[in-house]
Amino acid sequence: MPDGHPRSATTVLVVDDQPLIRQGIRAVLRGQPGVEVVGEAHDGHSAVRTARRLRPDVTLMDVQMPGMDGVEATRVICADDDPPTSVVVLTMYDQDEHVFEALRAGARGLVLKDAPTSELVAAIHAAAAGDSLLSPSVTRRLIEEFARRPTVRMEATDGPAELTARERDVFRLLVQGLSTAEAAERLTLGDSTVKSHVQSLYRKLGVRDRVQAVIYAYEHGLVDRTSPPPGGGTVPRGTRVLRSAGDDAWRPAP
Repeated sequence: MPDGHPRSATTVLVVDDQPLIRQGIRAVLRGQPGVEVVGEAHDGHSAVRTARRLRPDVTLMDVQMPGMDGVEATRVICADDDPPTSVVVLTMYDQDEHVFEALRAGARGLVLKDAPTSELVAAIHAAAAGDSLLSPSVTRRLIEEFARRPTVRMEATDGPAELTARERDVFRLLVQGLSTAEAAERLTLGDSTVKSHVQSLYRKLGVRDRVQAVIYAYEHGLVDRTSPPPGGGTVPRGTRVLRSAGDDAWRPAP
């Protein structure tokens, strides 16, 4: 993660193979209070090098680039013992098959390239604060994708063998959408105890946040898929769902 030194603004690295896209993002963010673009990269290799050198709070990562693509660059960055940045994926299409791979690789979330400027800025601040975020259409497709698979309910003895019974209880509640405070109340535990269980189960499952935890749960058949996806559906608290795209998009017109 970023080094934690006090900063007056959230620092951002922009990664895209198209110069016009990079220039457009930089121009839009230049007028936003509390956000500073500190660097650019044109492919995955330069993104990894620049992220490690500058340690920006957030990296806006394009998915499809020549050479090392955004998914692999995200995987390399997030595999560091002390990841230098939080990655937010940028993509043209919510149906891009690489989106899910990027989330599995460790991206904090995803923003469509035709999203309004307000959503892009909100995504940057959310990722810098350690939140996870997804656009509604991506969340819907994520749930729909895994909803097609057979359901296996998570009973007391089910789930990853390395999780304790209490960690499985916490995991189930988080995937259902409860906050850590609500899970603590439901289980009659202290907030700090639940947070400790959350960090422990994240470590054991090899996930970094709630987005990846939900993906894990769906992939392993640990949740009930009968509830409808958003909108009308459940996403984990702590995962922000962005509004649909508006007309003040920052992507240059084709």
